Amino acid sequence: MQNQILIVDDDPLVRKSLGEVIKRAGYGIQAANDGYEALEAIRQEQFSVVVTDISMPKMDGLQVLQRAKVIAPDVAVILITGYATVDSAVEAMKYGAYDYIAKPFSPAKIESVIGNAIARVPDRIVEGAARYGARDADVFSPEHSIITAEPQMLDILDKVKRIAQTDSTVLIQGESGTGKELIARAIHRYSRRSGGPYVAFNCAAMPETLVENELFGHEKGVYTGAIARQAGKLEQAHGGTILFDEVSEMAKPVQAKLLRAIQEREVVRLGGSASVKVDIRIVATTNRELAAEVDEGNFREDLFFRLCVVPIVLPPLRERKDDVPLLARYFTQRFCARIGAKPKTLSPRAIEALREHPWPGNIRELENTIERAVALSQKRIISPGELSFSGRKGPSKYISIETGTTLKEAEWEIIRRTLECVDGNKQRAADILGITSKTIRSKQRQYGYDGLLLSESAIE
Repeated sequence: MQNQILIVDDDPLVRKSLGEVIKRAGYGIQAANDGYEALEAIRQEQFSVVVTDISMPKMDGLQVLQRAKVIAPDVAVILITGYATVDSAVEAMKYGAYDYIAKPFSPAKIESVIGNAIARVPDRIVEGAARYGARDADVFSPEHSIITAEPQMLDILDKVKRIAQTDSTVLIQGESGTGKELIARAIHRYSRRSGGPYVAFNCAAMPETLVENELFGHEKGVYTGAIARQAGKLEQAHGGTILFDEVSEMAKPVQAKLLRAIQEREVVRLGGSASVKVDIRIVATTNRELAAEVDEGNFREDLFFRLCVVPIVLPPLRERKDDVPLLARYFTQRFCARIGAKPKTLSPRAIEALREHPWPGNIRELENTIERAVALSQKRIISPGELSFSGRKGPSKYISIETGTTLKEAEWEIIRRTLECVDGNKQRAADILGITSKTIRSKQRQYGYDGLLLSESAIE
């Protein structure tokens, strides 16, 4: 598909000449004569690059940059100016500009910068973020993408690439829904074993009586129904990688047998006597702190040390606020495509609502939230009111007011609890209550609660 470039400039001659240069370079173009028109275009269509002048009436280029990144975090924004200064260049980079070009510039210069922007933002993933494997399209399919802009996660992905080249055992810890299995798959796909099997074994889903049979296999006739020899998961993973998903749920008797298999890299099938050598790379995941499970006697210490050769701890989504818009847009596009719906976008306030939610279910909860919104929304732009959160954690949405409560006390309780439910965001609370954020501030002062409930950093 042809890359689309949006040109934003209040000078019609600049728009025309710049458009001709970009069109000759083989890109599709669209032009906007001010920032408001540009933002509406970004809401309507998907652009690879936005080229905008800084000095414009109504809305300058830096404002276009900031707001465009809210609407479309994956777009690369190039700023051009006839009055270049160090301060404006620094400010542009701070807000996420891809590049900053001083006028006059040659056609070759703008072609080069746009070309580099598109090359460095593969598959429309935001500059500065990483769709892990985006530079290796043959390795990762879209369904196995890891999307992040957080330095902590980028460091983890760098670690994954390095450790993938070894055969070291890896223990991945993190809350449910943080993407532990994606990391496990990444380790396999970037390893020298990528051509071999990847076998996942869910330790929590299998009854204890069947675990040994599934892991080690069995010989013919060992029990009723065993009509043929069957290789277990460990044998099936020979030459590749085996994942022990939620390994903390494994019963202690099975832990002892698994320990021996890991130590010796061999298995004995049920009903058999001969050992079978297995060449496997082991990755384990858990949503618990495994060292604490050892201290409490729930997990074998010797097995813990066998598994925890290279530990990786994934942060919860509430500590990855900048990733929420990236993931939300990715899921929105994916679910629209899946159900054959016209492309939908999230409004700036919807994005902000998503950023402020605590996400107790992490990325999985976000994915479910976006899927619901895409399926149920009848609008092209999804608003905050169309987002339905799971509500597993956080304050109750119901307010109990006792008989005898004064009107003043009841009014304040409603305002206070609404603010709690939106993490102190006055504008979102005002939208819910049908009043203005100014009214909320006035009520806080009126009732003597100004500054007591919310931090000054609460978004208004």
